[in-house]
Amino acid sequence: MVRLWGSHRRASRNAQHAQCRTTTVSKGLFALALTLFALSTASEAAFAHVLQCVPYAREESGIAIHGDARTWWKQAAGVYARGEEPEVGAVMALAPTGAMPLGHVAVVSKIVDARHVLLDHANWSRPGMIERGVLAEDVSDAGDWSEVRIWFAPTASLGSRHNPVYGFIYPEAEHPDLESGAVQLASADTDTAKM
Repeated sequence: MVRLWGSHRRASRNAQHAQCRTTTVSKGLFALALTLFALSTASEAAFAHVLQCVPYAREESGIAIHGDARTWWKQAAGVYARGEEPEVGAVMALAPTGAMPLGHVAVVSKIVDARHVLLDHANWSRPGMIERGVLAEDVSDAGDWSEVRIWFAPTASLGSRHNPVYGFIYPEAEHPDLESGAVQLASADTDTAKM
């Protein structure tokens, strides 16, 4: 009987240890699943807050346009001066493509020569990455800046893709007189002769 009792106690103890191990494994798997969920949520949140080209260009240039980069060229019409020539401080507005469906905007930081400028921009070579003084080359046949190649950090060279360019948006308003308040309002004499 003692022997049975001892066997029963050992079996009971083994069952308790097995249950404890199962509970520990279950708790461990739950903790692992919870950790993985937290990490995936945190990485999604971090990716959602990656610096994009638009707010960077807006801050650097002072051009107060919002929305996707592909909309900047149209939005600038009638508000900011636009053109085909790069100028320091101007925003180069790239048109959307299959590889770049939202377009891209970058600020001209230096004119190197007639076919090369340096750009400051974000989110080009890597998500959220800010790049300053990167080379952009006019590769258009007409030399009119309608197509460019831009430095791509992962390859440490100009990218192979030719990117279409809408043009350049200049930080000054299209109607400087309206911006400065130098507009004269017409006034009319409201005293009319009594009839």
